[in-house]
Amino acid sequence: MAEAARLMETQEVKRLPVVDEADRLLGIVSRGDLLRIFLRRDEALREEITEDLLHRTLGLDPRDVTAEVREGRVTLTGTVEQRSLIPVVEQLCRGVDGVVSVTARIAVRTDDTQNAPTGTP
Repeated sequence: MAEAARLMETQEVKRLPVVDEADRLLGIVSRGDLLRIFLRRDEALREEITEDLLHRTLGLDPRDVTAEVREGRVTLTGTVEQRSLIPVVEQLCRGVDGVVSVTARIAVRTDDTQNAPTGTP
């Protein structure tokens, strides 16, 4: 259900019709309806992302990357050591129940993605 809500968010769809096998309208479902079971306070999301994910899991200093959460939308700011870490951080944040979207505004100290081996000799 969270994935359906994320897709609705991405496509800017607010509501969808619910129909039966004969295409008769049964009702309307909104993003909020789908997310209701995942809804968590923004502060709880921020704490989980900052303390559990960024600090404990990834070992990042809390001063290096900060998370701002508004209505389930996460904005990450700060600096990480390597560019390859950014998609990892984004994906882990998307996996937190209640997160609707993730925007990363993260600078890097080292771009380890350039001149990376391509896997071919």
